[in-house]
Amino acid sequence: MDLTTLCVHGAEDNTHCTGSVTVPIYQAATFAHPGVGESTGYDYSRLQNPTREQVEKIIAKLEKGVDALAFSSGMAATTALMELFKIGDHIIVSDDLYGGSHRLFHYISMKNGLFFSFVNTSNISEVIKHIRKETKAIYIETPTNPMMQVTDIAAISKIAKENNLLLIVDNTFLTPYFQNPIDLGADIVLHSGTKYLSGHNDTLSGFLVVRTEELSEKLRFIYKTTGACLSPFDSWLMIRGIKTLAVRMEKQQENAIALANWLCKHPKVQDVYYVGLPTHPDYEISRRQARGFGAMISFKVDSEQTARQILSRVKLILYAESLGGVETLITYPMLQTHADVPQEEREAKGIDERLLRLSVGIEKIDDLILDLEQALCQDKLEIYGCD
Repeated sequence: MDLTTLCVHGAEDNTHCTGSVTVPIYQAATFAHPGVGESTGYDYSRLQNPTREQVEKIIAKLEKGVDALAFSSGMAATTALMELFKIGDHIIVSDDLYGGSHRLFHYISMKNGLFFSFVNTSNISEVIKHIRKETKAIYIETPTNPMMQVTDIAAISKIAKENNLLLIVDNTFLTPYFQNPIDLGADIVLHSGTKYLSGHNDTLSGFLVVRTEELSEKLRFIYKTTGACLSPFDSWLMIRGIKTLAVRMEKQQENAIALANWLCKHPKVQDVYYVGLPTHPDYEISRRQARGFGAMISFKVDSEQTARQILSRVKLILYAESLGGVETLITYPMLQTHADVPQEEREAKGIDERLLRLSVGIEKIDDLILDLEQALCQDKLEIYGCD
């Protein structure tokens, strides 16, 4: 079945007799037993709920895993993932990392006895250099947030397998529509479902998708014990969002390519970071391992004043901290997503006062360009009023 069709029909539940074309919301915390030692398959919603089960099934199908677990947020999924490891374990992590993950690893996981090496995972030799006997996993974002670095998943998978390490891939930016890390050798795929999978900025969720039954069993135990499961209503919202994943991703990518090319030509824009530009250093790797480039763009302007001017003048584009929805959002990473990263470390990665990040939506591209154009004007003019 094609991915587009799977997005629309993959979560259909034919176990009920009403003929409903949408999955019901089973707003139940607990379920009655037919008799002693008997179960309907559902006992308590922290363990499983019929609505949540359907969204987990479709995510597992889309990511080609044996199981998917739905959490109350992306960070809840990442937190549960860290429970696979014990005191003294070492994990190699992409150094250009979502700020929330950075915060979790530095202030919670390290406190709990885990050790991390933050390296440029695009550089294979750097990854190899940091492997030691305590290393248990390699954790990568690709593309990274916010500098859009790309890691060769298959190459890292080869290294992981040679050293008996888990390979964990955050696939939030590209989604299973554009990239399937398990096909490339990943053991666990992580998603902030809040973003593209939901697509409407109206719910929080997170997912872990696993390659093996063994990993499923371990994570299911952690899941039921720690309890950060996705609610029935939010599971239903996720199913609804995924139905349009394919058409949204195609339109958002189309807009992103046009917008990235426009930004490259603007005199006030000094650098554009978008993996779909042939000038991107990882363009060929992206073409090899993914079916698309996504819709995330970061760019640097000529001064902090210009960056703040854009944020205060955009009218159609929304200045907000998230990504992946149908609305185009602009974010100031140094003050928002990466505010908890120490300044020296943040700036060494290029996350400074001139860097902005765009999550490109599905609006008419001409309207997005006109909005950015007026926001970049020297003089303060009405929207679309540059002369």
